[in-house]
Amino acid sequence: MERGYRVDTKQDLVLIDTNIFVIDLRYKRDVYYKINRSFLAHIAKKRTGFTTIVNLLELCGILSFNLNEKQLTELWFYFQDRYQVTVLPVPDLETNFPTTRIKEIFNQLKSRTSLGDALMMVVARKHLPFISTMITWDKVHFENIFPGIVLTPEEFLQSPDVG
Repeated sequence: MERGYRVDTKQDLVLIDTNIFVIDLRYKRDVYYKINRSFLAHIAKKRTGFTTIVNLLELCGILSFNLNEKQLTELWFYFQDRYQVTVLPVPDLETNFPTTRIKEIFNQLKSRTSLGDALMMVVARKHLPFISTMITWDKVHFENIFPGIVLTPEEFLQSPDVG
């Protein structure tokens, strides 16, 4: 683990990237599966995990190639219960996609990021401004665009503040 990263024990709320859920649901033989599963179990127990509606839509899109319509609908509706995480804005199929200015997205793109990651960051800044730690397996993708600490699940679990 890189030195200098500490999770704030007063507010150990974390933003969880899509790849964490993809590994859990799709890649059980992945080299990171066990540590990934331990991280998700820890977050579920503490109920300190958050993700964005963009992440949930991205997850559904990735898994849509392998799930039937019923399974995809169940993933959408039971995701928060399954992982004990909060999705913001609330995942209601009857609401609009979060509004944002094109300039906000474009400013993220100038930081050399994908459209999906840019959308997630814009939505996270608007709906999850209280989160200072992000958990992802793609750390280098977010270190320049996430305003707080970016950790892998392994680094998070090894933090002296996580209990």
